[in-house]
Amino acid sequence: MVYLYEHLEYYGVSKRVIDAMNKVDRKLFVPAEYQDSAYIDTPLPIGYGQTISAPHMVGLMCEYLDLNEGDRVLEIGTGSGYNAAVMSQLVGPSGKIYTVEVVEPLYERAKSVIKQLGIDNIEMFLSDGKLGLPQFAPYDKIVVTCYAKEIPPALIEQLCEGGILLIPVGNEYIQVLKRIRKYGQKITEESLGHVRFVPMV
Repeated sequence: MVYLYEHLEYYGVSKRVIDAMNKVDRKLFVPAEYQDSAYIDTPLPIGYGQTISAPHMVGLMCEYLDLNEGDRVLEIGTGSGYNAAVMSQLVGPSGKIYTVEVVEPLYERAKSVIKQLGIDNIEMFLSDGKLGLPQFAPYDKIVVTCYAKEIPPALIEQLCEGGILLIPVGNEYIQVLKRIRKYGQKITEESLGHVRFVPMV
């Protein structure tokens, strides 16, 4: 194992999440022209107006989601597939990552890399993320890797009792990372700070 992300402790990322990130080679998820920058803590373009998040943001989002062994997780915005691959390590073989991408070339590329790595607890879908993935609901955790102007109601509906939804909400200028928890009919909302994501398409 190559230790690349120990500095993420300074952001409040736990050793467990850092260990999971160290098991997934970010370079495999980055287009060839950016591979020299694969291990730098910065977002990188992956084509079609989309990016792969900076490692510290991937680590923080995993931390905020409180991912546990056996969790069923829905990800909206597969992108490169890197975030799903890291989460797959944290939920373990008894857990499952369902990930949705709307841009077909990104979906195909991510699917190829995930297959190459032999990760078998990720299931990928080409569809509109605003609708979620009702056929496999409810989910313990839902994470959205693009910003929305408002929280899609379908995602709250597909969250299980006590579940967490993590989503950037705002516009192209200002976005706030929101953590939503669901307790029966009661929905709580917490702001976790300003972020910068591409829009939900």
